[in-house]
Formats: sequence, structure tokens, C-alpha cells
Amino acid sequence: MTYWDARSSLDRLPQGRTEEQLDRLWADARLLLVDEAGQLAADGDRPRWVPASGQRRPDDVLLGSAGGAVYFARLVPELDGQRMGMRECPPEWLHLVANASALMNWHRTQPRCDYCGAVTMVDEGGLRRLCPECGSLAFARQDPAIIVAVLDEADRLLLGRQVTWAPGRCSVLAGFVEAGESAEQACHREIYEEAQLRLNGVRYVSSQPWPYPRSLMLGFVAWAESGDPVVDGIEMAEASYLSRQELTSAVDEGRLKLPGGASIARQLINSWLRGDLPSR
Repeated sequence: MTYWDARSSLDRLPQGRTEEQLDRLWADARLLLVDEAGQLAADGDRPRWVPASGQRRPDDVLLGSAGGAVYFARLVPELDGQRMGMRECPPEWLHLVANASALMNWHRTQPRCDYCGAVTMVDEGGLRRLCPECGSLAFARQDPAIIVAVLDEADRLLLGRQVTWAPGRCSVLAGFVEAGESAEQACHREIYEEAQLRLNGVRYVSSQPWPYPRSLMLGFVAWAESGDPVVDGIEMAEASYLSRQELTSAVDEGRLKLPGGASIARQLINSWLRGDLPSR
């Protein structure tokens, strides 16, 4: 259903990360530049890379091998020229770009040890961070979030607009999984909080990393009990059910704008339009 169902196009080379091995990989590697917003330098519709040169920096991160080439990433304060993230990325580059954005964001924002507070150092080419004071190891985190294609009794799809979005922009509803609850429970809670709808069935569909800043999006389809959605005007500005014909017409006429093609939100919407979401 999505670009994430099959084996990754990126080999993360977990066994090739001693300092000697990293230096050998660096000699023939490509270097990607990533800014503090998780955007990569780009040329047209692909990331822009430069041949790795000079001495490898301690905080240069080995991403892995893709398409026969080895890639490292380097954090820079800002980028000159064109840039891209997952939203603008073509499918063949998604796995590499997602990994670069997520890893560099983690290294930038989590420099201290969770146990003793000391400044940690990049270890094993960026696969983890090592605390020089207490010896603890830290690995990149992903925060689970749910995103739900909610259907009513007439097989219409629930779409909503957050208050911070421009008029016409819409998507399926989503939210973070809270402590002590399952992903399915988060679906029930979030849909009620955002649209005052009760669900009578939830099924998992697929997942996708979304490094803004470090989410793992868990996609579901759910079926709502009868009733109209009600929004609070604080988080959600509007929400309504649409038939396939209503949504297609609204998009064609420019009245609604759907999420970008790289997002699991768009994949859920497209699957519903095709009629191939899982059934109860």
C-alpha cells in the first residue's frame, strides 16, 4: 500500500562501523548536507551530494549503502540553494532522506545522557551515542503516532482541518500515542477528542517513519458509530465526511488540498478512493 511495506532500499551497514572501517568507507563515500530543520541540500528532485573529502569528522553520520553508493550525512547550520525533505522527495530517495533527517535531528537535539546529564559523543558512525562519564548507550528514538482513515456507515471518509492550516487544506485525523495506552486505544481517544465520534472497529493498515521531529506513524482504518463530527475550534477547525465523488470534485476544483504523495495520510486516502482499504 505504501512505499514502506517492502524491504528498505537502504542497507544501514550495522556491522561495518569500527573507526578503521568507517575511514575506509569514507574514502569513496557521498556526503549529504542536512540543516537543523531536517532538510537536505537538493538538485532538482533528488538530494545533492558531494564526494567525501578531507578528514571524516567525529559527528559525520554513516547512513549506509543505497544504489551501490555509501552515504554519510553532516549537520550544517543552514543550506544554500535548493533543499528538500520527505514531503518533496521522490519515492526512490525516501528511505535515504528519511534516515538522514531522523538521525541528524536526533543527534542535534539529544546530546546529553539520560542518566547522568553528561554530554555524549557519536559512536559507531552515528548508530548510537556513548556517554563518556557513566558508559551508557543511547539509540535514536521514534515516538509512535496514529493516523486514521475513519469511515461512516455509508463508506464516506472523515477529513479535517487543523486550526493552524490554511483554508482548504485537509487530511485524515492523527495524534500521538500517550503513555500507558495501545495504538488502538489511541485511535479511539484521538478521534473522540478531535471529532466527538465513537469507533466500533479499528484495523491496522501500515506504518511510516515521519522525522518531524521523530514520529513513527501507524496507519489504521476505523469505522465510526452514527453521528456527525463535532470539532472544538481549538485544535480542529472543521471536519466532515465526504463521498468519493465529493472529494474528487473538491480537489479537481481547487476547493480542497490533500496531503503530499509521500505521506501515509495520502496513501490512506488513495487506498480508500480505490476501495482497497482493509475491510472489517
